[in-house]
Amino acid sequence: VPLVESGGGLVQTGDSLKLSCAASGGTFGTDTVGWFRDVPGKEREFIACITWRDEITYNTDRGSMKGRVTISRDNAKNTVYLTMNNLTPEDTAVYYCGRKMGPTYDYTSFEAWGQGTQVTVSS
Repeated sequence: VPLVESGGGLVQTGDSLKLSCAASGGTFGTDTVGWFRDVPGKEREFIACITWRDEITYNTDRGSMKGRVTISRDNAKNTVYLTMNNLTPEDTAVYYCGRKMGPTYDYTSFEAWGQGTQVTVSS
């Protein structure tokens, strides 16, 4: 079942935004769910993922959003959230969520992508 992302929009530098990822018409069950983003010219970038038991993995690579994002999950609502703080124009991207089906933390191990939600940060 594809996931549905929402919550994007146009914000200013320094603003915060909370994205939602819903299992529309289904449930997450025990799946791990992750957030990614697409920046033009770059490979889909892993941001964070969360298991059904709230075990969290963040991308800690240099230049990642680590320290500015928080992932959370409400199993009763079948929704995973991504709260992003102190946004900059470099965070402008389409943000996606997916279900983790493979062993790695890159996009090849995730499936059921939604249509994405656009985040645009103005300077």
